[in-house]
Amino acid sequence: MLPKANRYDDLCRRFAWAVPDRYNIGVDVCDRWAARDPGRTAIVEVDETGHGRPVTFQELREASNRLANAFAARGIGRGDRIGILLPQMVETAVAHIAAYKLGAIAIPLFTLFGEEALRHRLHDAGAAAVVTNAEGAARLAPLRDALPALRLVVATDPGIAGTEALRPLVAAASDRFEPVDTQADDPALIIYTSGTTGMPKGALHAHRVLLGHLPGVEMSHDLFPLEGDRIWTPADWAWIGGLLDVLMPALHHGVPVVARRFAKFTGEAAFDLMAAQKVRNAFIPPTALKMMRAASTPADRARLDLRTVASGGETLGEELLDWGRTVLGVTINEFYGQTECNMVVSSCQRLFAAAPGRMGRAVPGHVVDVIDDEGHPCPDGVQGAIAVRRADPVMFLGYWNNPGATAAKFRGDWLLTGDTGVREADGLLRFVGRDDDVITSAGYRIGPGEIEDCLLRHPAVRMAGVVGKPDPQRTEIVKAYVVLRDGVTGSPALVRDLQDHVRSRLAAHEYPREVAFVDELPLTTTGKIIRRALRERAVAETTTSSEGDKT
Repeated sequence: MLPKANRYDDLCRRFAWAVPDRYNIGVDVCDRWAARDPGRTAIVEVDETGHGRPVTFQELREASNRLANAFAARGIGRGDRIGILLPQMVETAVAHIAAYKLGAIAIPLFTLFGEEALRHRLHDAGAAAVVTNAEGAARLAPLRDALPALRLVVATDPGIAGTEALRPLVAAASDRFEPVDTQADDPALIIYTSGTTGMPKGALHAHRVLLGHLPGVEMSHDLFPLEGDRIWTPADWAWIGGLLDVLMPALHHGVPVVARRFAKFTGEAAFDLMAAQKVRNAFIPPTALKMMRAASTPADRARLDLRTVASGGETLGEELLDWGRTVLGVTINEFYGQTECNMVVSSCQRLFAAAPGRMGRAVPGHVVDVIDDEGHPCPDGVQGAIAVRRADPVMFLGYWNNPGATAAKFRGDWLLTGDTGVREADGLLRFVGRDDDVITSAGYRIGPGEIEDCLLRHPAVRMAGVVGKPDPQRTEIVKAYVVLRDGVTGSPALVRDLQDHVRSRLAAHEYPREVAFVDELPLTTTGKIIRRALRERAVAETTTSSEGDKT
């Protein structure tokens, strides 16, 4: 057997992309398996009692065909945008598969998005339809006048005003549908990503994006899949981590996906679910791992039968890796990427030993390096910009209707991730920090611009600057520095009001957990907020607080 390092090098040498000219995600993850093994379990949907209901590929094909026919009957077809505002559930997968087979463009939407977050994304994309539940329909109702392109809202719950009920809609449609013959480069989905300024941008991905994800998924799960694999993630399927790191790759490989909607994630509930459902593979973001570590007991390892755990979004420390080996019984494989170009770096215990503080190596098929300001690779040990060379199957087509932002994302033939790092002599990549203002909190990447815009709509706020403040559990928390209008006095009640203002309009994970009232904000000569200065202030506050805790 080859030594681990040699096995990785040999895998890279032998790797070649196999992306066909014609390719459709929906056909690949559903119809292909339904024709080959119709009774094979695709999804196990677990209810609040812990009961798991298996759903077969044949059931997915029939349901997605019916929904695609129902969309087509209402004039929604190729190129139209379809929002999917649902939690982890079978209907979420059905809606995605139907959209892809229809040649439409899916827009995954987080169920905790507030009205402003939904309005921006649906208006920007010009969504023609949305599939949602009762809660989502209630949030959409007051937005309909501001969304002129939105012609159809389908709800999983019956009797919702202004919507069509999903079940009778699909029951009346045929279960036979001829999927649109899409090219691999045809658009398939828009995933909105928070930037550093202004409103979130829509990363437009082609059907080939799933094929581009597969090597990273396979590497981060120690050469996934193996016989008996069964995967789960607490990450919502509206995020790229849940959708394209777990759901779609697992369906591609015919691996059952466990779906469970937690009203509130807890470490205890995660252990119980993985044990009861015999989960073999899991993608668990670092914050969820920390919550599980806090809740773990010596008996937990005996209950689990894990083969692999992958984690991404934040760097894991040695303590968390050691806990994973002790309690989960595996070495957690870290991976790295972003919405525009995901799963391009990974660890893989079967190929090379994990190194705390190192993200891993470039996944076979992807050219990832650290480059200088001229776009040239930096020498080993020299800090630069982490970048990915185009063309790459996992790389986005561009930002929806935003060619300027798309052009700014590249330096020559390199896509800039917005992160800085170092390539070590052994090829391992070390993350150093961000060179933008994106906040990483509990696995979410949060842009300050949208939060600042939301705060400015509050009648008490004259100016607002938002940054990430270091936090031991969440990596960072959202902190807002607010300049109040004349005559307004800061108070704990106003802090709570500002927090609720953001929470209800954007999303629960985006509200500022800390608000500081200040007389002025640091500004450039052109009036832009110097967030670097605010970050330095937040770090200093963290340090002072920690020193105070010790005394």
